[in-house]
Amino acid sequence: MTHSVLTTDGLTEALNDLVDRVHGAEFAVVLSPDGLLLGASRGVHDELAAQLSSLVAGLEALGSAATRVCVGGALRQIVVQMARAFLFVATTRNGAILTVRIGADAEVGDMAYEVALFVGQAEKHLPVYLTPASTVTTGEIDAAERSR
Repeated sequence: MTHSVLTTDGLTEALNDLVDRVHGAEFAVVLSPDGLLLGASRGVHDELAAQLSSLVAGLEALGSAATRVCVGGALRQIVVQMARAFLFVATTRNGAILTVRIGADAEVGDMAYEVALFVGQAEKHLPVYLTPASTVTTGEIDAAERSR
């Protein structure tokens, strides 16, 4: 379960700023590790948010599988290149997932930099407590949780 202590306005503003900084950026969303929408830039409607949630879950699963098979270390970012767009997916240290779509005419390097910057400073935008996935998937709990 995800517990949020962030204000939607602050995250929306940060996502709008991210989109505004790179020419050709179309939208940005932040999802919890369990796929819940935490925030979105302007122009993201409920149907698109739901579709992105499903899409990103699949991409994250494929990325995680690639890290295990290729023994390449932790997953940092996924970039999907399409004929008319790019999709950037990056996980923050606290587990939230940033997803940004840019048009094909946008500067990919600029957006890669902005995504890395946002993820590196995510605590400023995402004061969220997220339970690490390892405790959910492995069933490990610490002594404090057992005593509850």
